[in-house]
Amino acid sequence: MLKKIWYNSVKLFLKVSLNFYAKEIKISGRENIPKKGAVLFAINHPNALMDPLFVTSFNPRENHFLVRADVFKKPLIKKALATLNLMPIYRIRDGRKQLSNNEEIFKKCFSILKKQQTLIIFPQGGHCRDRTIQPLSKGFTRIVFGALEENPGLEITVIPVGITYQNSGKYPCKVAVKFGLPIISSEILNNNPKPKAILILKEKVSSQLKKLTVHIPNDENYKTTLEQLNKANLDFTEVDTVNKIIIKNELPKTNIAKKNNLNLIFFLIIINSCIPYLFWKRQKQKIKEKEFIDTMRFGVNTILFPFFYFLQAIIISWFFNFKIGVLYFFLSISIVFIYTKLSPIQTED
Repeated sequence: MLKKIWYNSVKLFLKVSLNFYAKEIKISGRENIPKKGAVLFAINHPNALMDPLFVTSFNPRENHFLVRADVFKKPLIKKALATLNLMPIYRIRDGRKQLSNNEEIFKKCFSILKKQQTLIIFPQGGHCRDRTIQPLSKGFTRIVFGALEENPGLEITVIPVGITYQNSGKYPCKVAVKFGLPIISSEILNNNPKPKAILILKEKVSSQLKKLTVHIPNDENYKTTLEQLNKANLDFTEVDTVNKIIIKNELPKTNIAKKNNLNLIFFLIIINSCIPYLFWKRQKQKIKEKEFIDTMRFGVNTILFPFFYFLQAIIISWFFNFKIGVLYFFLSISIVFIYTKLSPIQTED
């Protein structure tokens, strides 16, 4: 019971925090999520830890996650993540000896699905910001069919989920999360030899993901198409519209991005948040993978900025009075929210 209260509290906190970080969060297809029963959500992976945060925060079910093992290196972080249902998955780059640990993780996944719970996995493997669906690994099919083989009569619904960002790596951004149509895995396994069932499930998930997020075929025209779409300043979170443009090859003309008329508000935020802002600028230089920029920025914005406002509110209360301190704190938070929601989204790089 305590763990459930903790999980739901963190989920609510993240849901509120993400609305301070993203200008707009478009959620569609939630009606496709079964209210009960085992579900595996197969998600594309363009933006590191931000992807599971957006998907689970606006998902009515309690979720378990498989995430890259290097996140769990520090014991304290490992324990904290475990309380939020996160589990490590090991890859070859983590060392061949570590791959044997996946057997235990797979057994935990089988148990989760047996209990009619849900699991979030990224079938493309590592994260990649390219606007194309990469070939899927068969790891997620191993979990689905392995659980079915160990538990005859179990039904596992596979739901592809596409997540698309506009202006990822910058603040603020826009996000679209689209839950796809349910795939009944037992029907595939019961009607086909296992090797063929694996290919069919991979194809069904891949086919949906190419419609649930912006998908530019990874061919010799990829860079040209992407550059033209960026120059047109299209809103990539309008997934269906952008995909139609790509399929018809009707690339739009260059369109100048809207000017940001809220620079004064942004300047006030920086002045009011000078210490956490300088901390963020220093930490950003240490980030080696661009996919982790949003994750680190969100962490700093969510924890350090409010804490800094709180300390300043205490100082103001000391010199003036409690009411002024409280007013300052909520005004500081409100200005950030206003800037997030009103700031125009600039064109992609």
